Amino acid sequence: MQTAITPTRKDNYPQWYQEVIIAADLAQLSPVRGCMIINPWGYAIWEKIQRNLDDEIKARDHENIYCPLLMPLSHIERESEHIDGFAKECAVVTHSKLKKNDDGNLVPASPLEEPLIIRPTSEMIIGDVFAQRIQSHRDLPVLLNQWANIMRWEMRTRMFLRTSEFLWQEGHTAHANANEAQQHSQEMLQCYYTFCKDYLAIPVVTGEKSKNEKFPGAEITYTIEAIMQDKKALQMGTSHYLGQTFSKSCQIQFQDANKKLQYAYTTSWGVTTRLIGGLIMTHADDDGLICPPNIAPYQVVIIPIYKKDQPSDQLLSYCKKIQKSVQSKSFKHAKIRVKVDMKNKKHGEKKWSWVKKGVPIRIEVGQKELENQSVCLSLRIEDTRTKHQLSEAELLNEVESLLNKTHDELYQRASARLEDGACPLLESSEAVREHFCTENPSPALIYWCDNDKIEQQLQDDYKVSIRCYPDAHIFPHPTESKSLFDGQKKGRLALIAKAY
Repeated sequence: MQTAITPTRKDNYPQWYQEVIIAADLAQLSPVRGCMIINPWGYAIWEKIQRNLDDEIKARDHENIYCPLLMPLSHIERESEHIDGFAKECAVVTHSKLKKNDDGNLVPASPLEEPLIIRPTSEMIIGDVFAQRIQSHRDLPVLLNQWANIMRWEMRTRMFLRTSEFLWQEGHTAHANANEAQQHSQEMLQCYYTFCKDYLAIPVVTGEKSKNEKFPGAEITYTIEAIMQDKKALQMGTSHYLGQTFSKSCQIQFQDANKKLQYAYTTSWGVTTRLIGGLIMTHADDDGLICPPNIAPYQVVIIPIYKKDQPSDQLLSYCKKIQKSVQSKSFKHAKIRVKVDMKNKKHGEKKWSWVKKGVPIRIEVGQKELENQSVCLSLRIEDTRTKHQLSEAELLNEVESLLNKTHDELYQRASARLEDGACPLLESSEAVREHFCTENPSPALIYWCDNDKIEQQLQDDYKVSIRCYPDAHIFPHPTESKSLFDGQKKGRLALIAKAY
């Protein structure tokens, strides 16, 4: 059967991923290596993610802030573990202007007194903000969030999954005690879990990162991990309990109720445009992207079908009438987003454009539909050849349930990758070898005790890593047992997988 995307997922999954991005017009490469230009359809999806998640963050009493793109080198040097974790990825600004040399070429001029770092993350900048804003225990907690761009000089890049510059949301909070801070970091991880489920239709595994996978400078890193169609794991977001690490390096102190100076306890947490990469690899098929209705820029597209260059006034009026009627209906407490495609292109070209962009509901209206006051409806989750003839009244009665059906179907398909048997428990080194030496191995579970040498060997031999210690309710196994690689020690149940 002919597909819109070649190669298919089965033939060449990495290339298929790139072709979906191109076919859906999500992004394109920029002149700067490792960076991308996010095209209107891709950015519209990001805007839906941003606006909905921003509402969820603000509902938890956070306020938005914006900090500078640049930070002095001396500021990021204050926390040694943190800078060690990001040193190889930092982009450094050393000059303030350009000038022409004798050959007429532009060259850097005016060296800076101190190099500036383009933010790889903002803990050290926010630390200065906290230090200035917090004096008393009455000032706490301070709950801030920032929508910004980040630069990390990546060696191997892939659009949306790992780029040198990316967009993200980063939350930062300061608290009077450790328990409150740790609870807050877990609360925000739960926020991400719910957002992925309710808006992106992506099931995720929540859990705690192992020692070598945690954020530089954090005491505990919590994560949400999703399983893609090729069975690799993707870290979709993280939340960090930072303890007093950054408070001590940034001098974030407050006077407690007994008038004694204490260091605050801080958290940070974030998700990025990587969510769009996860969306593609979770839901897209060999005809292109499939958008969950909650974040689809348009949930319904109406395509007039006509033989001449322009549709008749009657056909166009009927399409606009349908548009207005459907827009009057609601989905998840918001008006349904509807577009009439009036571009002067052939019907087939317009149809496949919206198929590849993943619009949940496609409505085609021709002379037959005009005469019968009906529509020809197709769902993106169904075969592209499947069509449903509905009256206008039936459409209005069913459009909300069809959008719900789309979301539920996408979530159920993805959930199958986490059902019993999809992530087997491996109880011997031989079982690990047999499982991960197969083609496209699924994630697995083992009992793990931190061991740098064995962790590196797993990466070298099988290209796998410890993704997280899953929360207790996710898999039907005890959370602790004898460590797989060292039977004398107790191990924690860990999700292990090849990953992006």
